[in-house]
Amino acid sequence: MLRESRAPLRSEVDLVMLDLDGVVYVGAAAVPGAAEHLAVARAHGVRCAFVTNNASRTPDTVAAHLTELGVPAGRDDVVTSAQAAARLVREDVGEGGRVVVLGGEGLHAAVAEAGLQGVGVGEDAAVVVTGYGPDVVWRDIMRAAVRIRAGDRWVASNTDTTIPTADGVAPGHGALVALIREFTGVEPRVAGKPARPLLDETVRRVGGTRPLMVGDRLDTDILGGRAAGVRTLLVLTGVTDLAGLVAAPPELRPDHLGTDLGALHRSHPAPVLTDRGAHCGVWRAEVVDGRVLVAAQPGTPPGTGRAADPVADPAADPDDWWRAVATAAWDHLDRTGTAAVVDHLEPPAPLTPPAMP
Repeated sequence: MLRESRAPLRSEVDLVMLDLDGVVYVGAAAVPGAAEHLAVARAHGVRCAFVTNNASRTPDTVAAHLTELGVPAGRDDVVTSAQAAARLVREDVGEGGRVVVLGGEGLHAAVAEAGLQGVGVGEDAAVVVTGYGPDVVWRDIMRAAVRIRAGDRWVASNTDTTIPTADGVAPGHGALVALIREFTGVEPRVAGKPARPLLDETVRRVGGTRPLMVGDRLDTDILGGRAAGVRTLLVLTGVTDLAGLVAAPPELRPDHLGTDLGALHRSHPAPVLTDRGAHCGVWRAEVVDGRVLVAAQPGTPPGTGRAADPVADPAADPDDWWRAVATAAWDHLDRTGTAAVVDHLEPPAPLTPPAMP
């Protein structure tokens, strides 16, 4: 069940941990309204940390990209899976320990920052750390895999199976992890989402006692937040679509749901579940013959958020549509084991940034 926040969600947290691609930007462009929404959060005293599974880029590079997109950021605002992986290695071998590094610039920099000695695949060490690197050569992959099968410990920055590139979606570090795992029979310690170390590293570096994980992916961002024991907010500006949302099993369901980062600045009513489905705000959703049906609740006055015509009601929040649909569909899934059909539904348009409080 989605959680309630009677006040703006930002007032209940002191650290917002933001996934990047699909939340703050998509490819080279900022998500519309993201910069404005984050500026308001910061103005209300909320820390913003930018959290990425990408181990190939340094925090300085990520911060520069964000700043170019209108989201001011410094290197200390960015936490990468490479930094979390380096922490795991240092806990294993201690400061000054030697580690074979197989990855890009970001991983090499994180290892050095952690006070470790990064060495090549032919040098003496007891741990191998791997991450995505576009220039990693097959010869080094083979030698690292042989070392791991022979007994070297292994830390992987993440297990993402795909990454976005200028040429389209391409294999990510998870493809390499799968290859080495199959060859060696060894499971790595994983630093990135959905494993817990990256979010623990973020809290350690940025601070905060009431963190919120914000992401667009159920299987990394939301599952990772749950693994770390923090509240989660799913935004719908990235990869999760309506069909994926309603089919989510309990372990992948967020605490809060919003169409975009404007959800930080609005309250989150808890949907009410009945034997006729779920209702939230002006919207009522139910599953009939396996399909989700949605209608506005009639007989309520404009200006209350419960008008019969939600388009004409300035108090209506389109996020309530998603909350009602998700709650009704999840209840159906839990009772029947079958995901509801939603391919005929047309969600309302999200609120525009000027409507933000």
